[in-house]
Amino acid sequence: MLVGAVAYSAYLLHPLGLGSNPLLNIAFGAGLGVVSVVFEWQLRNTAVTHMLGALIGGAAGLLLAKGISEALFWIDHGDQRVAFLHSFILLVFPYLGLVIGALRGEWLEPARLISLFRNDSAERHYKILDTSVIIDGRVADLVETGFIDGALVIPQFVLKELQLVADSSDSMKRNRGRRGLDILQKVQKMQGVEVVISDVDFADVREVDLKLIELARKLNGKIVTNDFNLNKVAQLRGVDVLNINELANALKPVVLPGELMKVFILKEGKEYNQGVAYLDDGTMVVVDNARKLIGKTIDVVVTSVLQTTAGKMIFGRFLDPGAQAPAPSTRPLAVPMPVASPQPVVSPTPVVAKDT
Repeated sequence: MLVGAVAYSAYLLHPLGLGSNPLLNIAFGAGLGVVSVVFEWQLRNTAVTHMLGALIGGAAGLLLAKGISEALFWIDHGDQRVAFLHSFILLVFPYLGLVIGALRGEWLEPARLISLFRNDSAERHYKILDTSVIIDGRVADLVETGFIDGALVIPQFVLKELQLVADSSDSMKRNRGRRGLDILQKVQKMQGVEVVISDVDFADVREVDLKLIELARKLNGKIVTNDFNLNKVAQLRGVDVLNINELANALKPVVLPGELMKVFILKEGKEYNQGVAYLDDGTMVVVDNARKLIGKTIDVVVTSVLQTTAGKMIFGRFLDPGAQAPAPSTRPLAVPMPVASPQPVVSPTPVVAKDT
């Protein structure tokens, strides 16, 4: 329809001249219509941002060419060389604008436009350390292995609290505070680790935990802690938290009921005839019928596993030497033994100690 309309318009208006052959005018109009359709087909696969960039670049080139031509008003316009210069300027600058605008059209995408006005500091990943995680010391190993990236922020109010702990009259607190200062020195000496001592303080906020939350909001960062209460309060206030204890719990091996394991009974349990052992990762194992076996390494069968917010607890039952045991598991914690299914034992409700 477009080709026919342009051809009919050429037939009526005679673009090649009034005395020209009507068929030549029709062919000329049809040719222009075909060129327009081919151009339209080529633009179908072009991104809108590139077309918009070409349009803006072409307009800018045309305005620049017009400005240059107006600035050369003092030149003799009757000279053919001057006329050619004007024609060259009017052709070259719009062409350059079209090409450059089309090539750089991706800068008109919303994400690119926003990035032009975004503060570069907001792109940095800040990890804000609290007092408890510094004293804990495991954060130094995480930073050294590269599991915690970005800049480590140590607020001045955290350093002040750590210094008060190191100067405490209580020998245990004093040792913990000095350990925290040693951990900070170790982290600062690590290659490729950026440590920032922040002087930002919030005079109207008295609690250190709330100051950490406000600082994390201001820096758009994450708090690194092992404090259960701080973790909950920060999440309620919309601040991201990296909890070392949650990471440690996630990395603990999975133990299923019925598996066999060797444990060392360290002390007696809370309930009658219970013994308590600990795995290498600190997981508590409560063993029935093991109170008389304190100080010995024994074989136990896992009866249940309890996952709490404070950690994981494993309950098991001591296998008498003459009793038959369940089929051995192929898991790493299992110990091969001749087996048969034991009767299930209901363990007493445990008392879960809060993580320090």
